[in-house]
Amino acid sequence: MNGVSAGREGAVLRLTLNRPEKLNAVDTPLLNTLLAAFRDAGEDDSVRVVLLTGAGRAFCSGGDLTGGDTKGAVLAANEVVRAITDLPKPVVAGVHGPAVGFGCSLALACDLVVAARSAFFQLAFSKVGLMPDGGASALVPASIGRARAARMAMTAEKVSATTAFEWGMISHVVDDAGYAGELERVIQPVAAGPTQSHRWIKRALAAAALPDLEAVQAVEAEGQQRLVGSSDFAEGKRAFRERRDAEFTGR
Repeated sequence: MNGVSAGREGAVLRLTLNRPEKLNAVDTPLLNTLLAAFRDAGEDDSVRVVLLTGAGRAFCSGGDLTGGDTKGAVLAANEVVRAITDLPKPVVAGVHGPAVGFGCSLALACDLVVAARSAFFQLAFSKVGLMPDGGASALVPASIGRARAARMAMTAEKVSATTAFEWGMISHVVDDAGYAGELERVIQPVAAGPTQSHRWIKRALAAAALPDLEAVQAVEAEGQQRLVGSSDFAEGKRAFRERRDAEFTGR
């Protein structure tokens, strides 16, 4: 299904980003498939919670910079994030390995994030001459404040799962050996919980913490469109593919 695997276990819809050979980097077909899956979940009363994970060694390494189909990816990514935040049901992210770039945005859009201790979160956009997208400019400061959000966005620092938990970015961190068990211990009570209560909790938290998400995403989309045409981004992509540090000129 264009890089997304789906399965049902009772009231739990399990969605898995399934491009392990690319560390689950997203392209436009994957994003559109993920969007359709979340919209379908919203219309299916038998789904009470959605679990989002990544196959292989990563949760999601961000956008595909290796020449895949990424036309319209920024707008598609925005729609996926809004589908998660608007979904009247809890969404739990299970994160192991990297949650980088849009992968970080995707995880933080979820209501609960259960991370293995070896996982890390990174807004790596500036390493290739871009800016955060997918709503990260709203999601990250809503979790950890403007100063730490600027630190992550401008330095592309890797934030360990332990630090992310201490900062209030994620809800759960667990040793790798206990990751799978903790994920189930979180999901099952949520799946058995009061659906109407969850709906209104999500709505109230979104109103309080993310009232300007769509407006922020519009700024990100405009900025990203301009940056994609820059010489710095062209150099950033070359450096990424050549596994070296980029030499930016500001053009």
